Amino acid sequence: MATVTRIPPSRTRFLPRTPGVEGPYRMTPQFALRLGVLGAIVVFAFAVLFFRLWALQVLSGERYLAAAENNQLRTIRIDAPRGLIYDHKGRTIVGNRLAKVVRVWPASLPRRNRAVVFAKLSRVLGIPLPELQQTFRRQLRADPLKPVTLAEGVSKDVVYYLSERQREFPGVDIEDTYLRSYPYRAIAAQLLGHVGTVTPEQIESGRYKNGDRVGQAGIEAAYDRFLRGQAGLAQLRVDSLGRPRGRPVFSEYYQQGLALRLTLDANLQRSAEQALRYGIEVARENDAWYANGGAIVALDPRNGAIRALASNPTFDPRDYVGRPKVEKLKPLLDQRAAEEANYPGLNRAIAGLYPPGSTWKPVTALAAMRERLIGAYNPLSCTGSMEIDGTTFRNWNPYANQSMTMPTALAASCDTYFYQLGMEFYRLPAQYGSPLQKWAAAFGFGKATGLDIGGEESGLLPTPEWRRKTFTKERYPETWEVDRLWKSGDSVQLSIGQKDLLVTPLQMARFYALIANGGRLVTPHLVSRVEQPGNRGAVKAVFSPSAKQVNVHADELAAVREGLYLATHASYGTSSGIFGSFPVPIAGKTGTAEKVVHLPGFSRLMDQAWWCGYGPTDKTPELVVCVLIENGGHGGTAAAPAALRVFESYFGKKATSQTFVPSD
Repeated sequence: MATVTRIPPSRTRFLPRTPGVEGPYRMTPQFALRLGVLGAIVVFAFAVLFFRLWALQVLSGERYLAAAENNQLRTIRIDAPRGLIYDHKGRTIVGNRLAKVVRVWPASLPRRNRAVVFAKLSRVLGIPLPELQQTFRRQLRADPLKPVTLAEGVSKDVVYYLSERQREFPGVDIEDTYLRSYPYRAIAAQLLGHVGTVTPEQIESGRYKNGDRVGQAGIEAAYDRFLRGQAGLAQLRVDSLGRPRGRPVFSEYYQQGLALRLTLDANLQRSAEQALRYGIEVARENDAWYANGGAIVALDPRNGAIRALASNPTFDPRDYVGRPKVEKLKPLLDQRAAEEANYPGLNRAIAGLYPPGSTWKPVTALAAMRERLIGAYNPLSCTGSMEIDGTTFRNWNPYANQSMTMPTALAASCDTYFYQLGMEFYRLPAQYGSPLQKWAAAFGFGKATGLDIGGEESGLLPTPEWRRKTFTKERYPETWEVDRLWKSGDSVQLSIGQKDLLVTPLQMARFYALIANGGRLVTPHLVSRVEQPGNRGAVKAVFSPSAKQVNVHADELAAVREGLYLATHASYGTSSGIFGSFPVPIAGKTGTAEKVVHLPGFSRLMDQAWWCGYGPTDKTPELVVCVLIENGGHGGTAAAPAALRVFESYFGKKATSQTFVPSD
């Protein structure tokens, strides 16, 4: 009889017995723990997916909906035209013209064939491929959502070509923009400046956004806050290839920039630039072979309004319009090319530094009379040379030998007369300080004039303190002990505007305005007011800087004026051969200043030709003119004839004859 084995009721089976297995499978604690951990992971994964879907559909639903709609509606920027720039008579000097710009939308540009698209664009636009790609990457880093401007002012042929082949250029748009135009062509280039795409440094300042076009120099930069308008925004429906489907719908209309009314006279500016070229030619014809540049300043002595400010060599501001002409702009951007072209980007009228020569003598004259070192009509000897402390100082006229009063000495430009005044300043006790320099500073030298577009050099007004600070043992180990001393020769040289003294043509013109207007130091300025665009009568702002009264006596000014008038009309006057026959009475002073000029392979002393004066003298003077011809020889030979041409243009009258006589 078979034996039956029974399982005790207290022991339940989890799984059926498997043959060959010693014991049944059971739910052990370890197994339960592993199963719980796996379940928790599964639950957590499903929770993450659930919350992500909830966030996409609920929290960010509107944003992604807008992004989807933007595949059909594109927000485009509508450039605002910059404000116009007028001369003081209302003639447009800088305007705007409608042009086409090529832009690319990064989001619409396929990554796979991006290189192919850029290669084609490079050939069509005529822009080197590396330059094109660099422009794209630079703007893309700044803002990947905005279109990147690749070329401005493209031709009609390019526009037609890209429009007909939009499938080959996905993401590429052709839009309207405004570029600067110059009805008077290349005049006043250094003054007006130019407009360019905002730089990374300007973006970091927080004042501009990527893609903005702002003034980068001159008036365009100094008054950019007025000239730059406010761009508009519009919605444009496009297809999958970015092609427009319909017309843009404005969401924000652009606002044109405000207009500027300058103090410049466009016709006089053009005449001044022509007169400057004429002065350089005259200098070369009179053996000043290295005459190669210069400046002319013409301003109203009554209020400091600048009527003309010419500098030579110069450049054409139209070279900055559209795609920059690299070869033409090279002298403005490359140091070596700039040196070879004699720095056409330098505005010599406000940043060129030169010794003033004899045009400085009225400064010495006024300072000496103010310090009671001499009276206007106390005679001093004028000789061919003078020995001072063992050094012989020569007069420009070696045959001079007579006594002269202050007006006569100014008219004849007698050096030895002013050497004596220099020695009078030198012999003053130490407690007097440096009175000649003190008065020169009061007349505006040694500091910027305050011109509203900036970019000025302050010049150098040498003093004993300056010598001690400059000529130190560390910098001049062999000569510092002698050079740091202020010697008699320093005062003598300063009295005639030589040696360490450096000024700008604008500073000299400002000083002669002080002589002409009775002792007021005006602030030169180029912008007179800001106007509402399209309505020249609506004035938004007026600029009229006040003048500062300088403590000079009327009788002393009268003596200097007499000397300047005799210089242009007396038989012994240094520029009487130029201005003697001009119908409008003009007063002024020539100057011939020695300056070390560095030329390729050698350096030498060369004469800088000056003439500064004003007119008319028979009533309230209206115009001051100051001319500087670099390496131009004698002031009476090169600078005075150029100044005459500016006066002829301003007054609309001609001189009946001219005599070119070498003079100081």
